[in-house]
Amino acid sequence: MTDASVATRAAVPARGSLVRGLLRRRGAVLSLGWLLLLTLATVAAPLVTAHGPLDQDLNSVLTGPTGAHLLGTDTLGRDLLSRLLFGGRSTLLAVAEAVVVFLAIGVTAGLASGYLGGRLDWLITRTADLVFALPGIVIILVVLAVFPGNLHAAMVTFGVIGSPGLIRILRAQTLRVREELYVAAARVAGLTRPQILRRHILPRLTSTVIVQAALFAAIVVTIQAGLGFLGLGAPAPAPSWGGLVADASQVIDRDPWMLLPAGLPLVVTVVALGVLGDAVRDAAVEAWAPPVPAPARRPRRPMPTAAGVTTREPDPQALLSVIGLTVEIGGTPVVQDVSFDIRLGETLGVVGESGCGKSVTSLGILGLVPGRGRISAGHVLFQGSDLTASPTTLARVRGSGIAYVSQEPMVALDPTFTVGRQLAEAVARHSGCGRKAARVRAVDLLARVNLPDPAAVAARHPHQLSGGMAQRAAIALALAGEPRLLIADEPTTALDVTVQAEILGLLRSLQTETGMAVLLITHDWGVVADLCDRAVVMYAGQVVEQADVAALFSRPLHPYTAGLLAANPHAAVPGEPLPTIPGTVPPPGAWPDGCRFAARCALATDACAAPVPLTEPEPDRTTRCVHVDRLVQEGTSR
Repeated sequence: MTDASVATRAAVPARGSLVRGLLRRRGAVLSLGWLLLLTLATVAAPLVTAHGPLDQDLNSVLTGPTGAHLLGTDTLGRDLLSRLLFGGRSTLLAVAEAVVVFLAIGVTAGLASGYLGGRLDWLITRTADLVFALPGIVIILVVLAVFPGNLHAAMVTFGVIGSPGLIRILRAQTLRVREELYVAAARVAGLTRPQILRRHILPRLTSTVIVQAALFAAIVVTIQAGLGFLGLGAPAPAPSWGGLVADASQVIDRDPWMLLPAGLPLVVTVVALGVLGDAVRDAAVEAWAPPVPAPARRPRRPMPTAAGVTTREPDPQALLSVIGLTVEIGGTPVVQDVSFDIRLGETLGVVGESGCGKSVTSLGILGLVPGRGRISAGHVLFQGSDLTASPTTLARVRGSGIAYVSQEPMVALDPTFTVGRQLAEAVARHSGCGRKAARVRAVDLLARVNLPDPAAVAARHPHQLSGGMAQRAAIALALAGEPRLLIADEPTTALDVTVQAEILGLLRSLQTETGMAVLLITHDWGVVADLCDRAVVMYAGQVVEQADVAALFSRPLHPYTAGLLAANPHAAVPGEPLPTIPGTVPPPGAWPDGCRFAARCALATDACAAPVPLTEPEPDRTTRCVHVDRLVQEGTSR
């Protein structure tokens, strides 16, 4: 089955949009209808009522509903419908003022705290905790004592006091969303922080913001009415919902009816806002899969060089030089003393079992170590600039100098936007062209990666693409900034054999056309033999061997490399069991002091108990084995 046919079958999304999810809920529709009707009625109050809110008819005092007064009158013969609608204006204005302040502070501070972290995060969270501890109603009463009858000042103050709750929620949500692969892909593509926050993180939090705004609005309606009931709201005889309830409570023994038009709209409005918040929450659950939480990233700090770590000068002709790179996650080293060079137009393969540190190394180059990870030692030189020393240089290089293609393209693309919009955004970021030119360029990029009907693909969302099509789209996104180095992290892992061959052929043709270098993370020796010029073999966070691909296949100089080659399914002999390496890769934190492969190695001796440095037995070839002389001799005799 072709990618196009699979995409056609996937054209209908599994989850509806947030709006469609709301419209399927009767409670949400009724709540929205009531709020819309209330807003329109209060705005058009002079057209709806034949009486002014202060007009008195002393011949019609405390009457029930009549033809002249549809909801009756109060103790002074004033029309209750008119006072209700005109009083609703002050209520809705108070809600709008408080909610605007609530969202302006809460959204801005919550996003900044969760995404930027560091000292800003500490400052915002401590300030929010301090404001959260203040008694809100007491502060509002103080404000009204200083500014008597000024509900505007009271509602702005209430918005400020209520914002810490939203800050906490959005900070927690942002910490989760920022660790998703499509956000990392946007950073790799070179998008600025404001662009990532506005286009890729805030849309994921929209439902949360709406829910919190609706619930906060319900609280504001209650507070505003309570202040009016206590006589602290709009000064008499100006109408207000709280004042109407207060007036009704004074004559409840003579005219119980008055309490109904005075209190019912207030109750219905609060209930409608609460129901709307619940409906948005439920619709959001359908529209989004729950994100996986990840701890915050620690700031980078220097760490002394460990024993046995090698030092070397970078290759002056290298496009990228990784020198002694050490990466920690949660205080535990997961990659240690990794060094290699990549020249322009070269393809370097990084090989090893799962858990050897291949992907963490590639993410470390881009400054995207997951979770609490950080680069604790080493340097990453790109065209002579140290990316570990300058966040500004690293941000400038992402996307335009170094691009990244992950092994999970379906989650590397933002599900909120179409493929074309995401590509156009990256193109505009790097080229500075207008929207129209960026859209045209986006379609050209999709055509460049051999996608059929690129214009139609540009109009689709990621969930409407098959795995192979999504991988091609991810490669097109990586090419948007015309990078000089492409990091491809197991780009064919989740694809079938036919699509794998197509993706590998695409990478080869793109490299030929553009002359870019490729860093290929893989565990497939067939891919290494097909695409790579040189290979780096990693084991337990270390480089154990590095050589030209031809030399590595013909004469491995490390027992781990030899074991991997022997276990290669492509070289299996029919009818014979496939050789395997006994044991498993030791996890970070459980690495031995000496050779980390010794427990699984048939050549291990007591000499392997001491730290083993990288040696260069031959020009342009390194290995980390104390038995290298024996391996060289055995390889020469073969």
